[in-house]
Amino acid sequence: MTTRTEIVQGDCLDVLPTIASGSVDLIVTDPPYFRVKALPWDRQWDSAGGFLAWLGKVADEWQRVLAPNGSLYAFASPQMAARVELLLAERFTVLNHVTWVKENGWHRKAQPADLRSYFPQTERVIFCEQFGADGSALRGSGYAAECQKLHAGVFEPLRQYLESERQRAGVDKVAINVACGFSASPGGMAARHYFSGSQWCLPTREHYEAMQRLFNERGNDYLRREYEDLRREYEDLRREYEDLRRPFTVTSEVPYTDVWTYPTVSARPGKHPCEKPIQMLRDIVSASSRPGGLVLDSFAGSGATGQAAQELGRRFVGIEMDPAWAERARERLAVEQPTLMDVA
Repeated sequence: MTTRTEIVQGDCLDVLPTIASGSVDLIVTDPPYFRVKALPWDRQWDSAGGFLAWLGKVADEWQRVLAPNGSLYAFASPQMAARVELLLAERFTVLNHVTWVKENGWHRKAQPADLRSYFPQTERVIFCEQFGADGSALRGSGYAAECQKLHAGVFEPLRQYLESERQRAGVDKVAINVACGFSASPGGMAARHYFSGSQWCLPTREHYEAMQRLFNERGNDYLRREYEDLRREYEDLRREYEDLRRPFTVTSEVPYTDVWTYPTVSARPGKHPCEKPIQMLRDIVSASSRPGGLVLDSFAGSGATGQAAQELGRRFVGIEMDPAWAERARERLAVEQPTLMDVA
């Protein structure tokens, strides 16, 4: 898939409706925080209620454009994070409320004697998925229905092969459990996982060969398929199944808990006042999208999310209302075209 990057200048509530439903694999975005920055775009609402009503309209569009197995990361201030999380929880499953600890933040310049409450040293990241977007929550989504269909319609032939051979050989499940080294019970490991539709998994080579010996101890010819043949088919189907699941891949080498300690972005010419660390954005994009997937930032600023997406081989759409910042983002990402890509 060709990697493409586009920056669209305009109000996100005007641009988001032009993006096809379910076409975005990952949303990583940093909306206004409400009266945190002394800038017009962060002080355009008279009340927190007005801000949340506006953000709710944006979130409605996020919900519409996000793929059934997609992820959303929305940054929020510590003051508004709880209310933003509740707003998002009406539209998504909230997976984590991540705390980003800024060790070199503005708290270092605070005067403790002048404070009347604790000085904020953190920002928050609300991490969400579409309702039912992971295999542990199969309920009411296109993804859930596809998972159920996949299990019933694709893995079922492998299970049925084992079950039909068992019935032809006239071998009961207790005997299979014993042959595989499990307890002599109808509900033992082999019976539960190698022949049950709800908990099915492919037998190990050792257990498959033990079943072959058991089924054929009277000189018959059951379970004739070679194990490697079964394994190849299973791996093909497993990859298909994994493609349906919500991507999430982390390692011990990057922050994998709900507390992050990335350094803030140092001041420099062209830095956006809310720019997020590029390594944080790389880790988010890497963890929650696949190469070639479409990443969206509806408050693109200077294009940092787009840079992370480009570097990792993802497509990217950035929306930025300020013409100057939109142009800065295009320069950063070497993007010439100002029109929205076809993401239908």
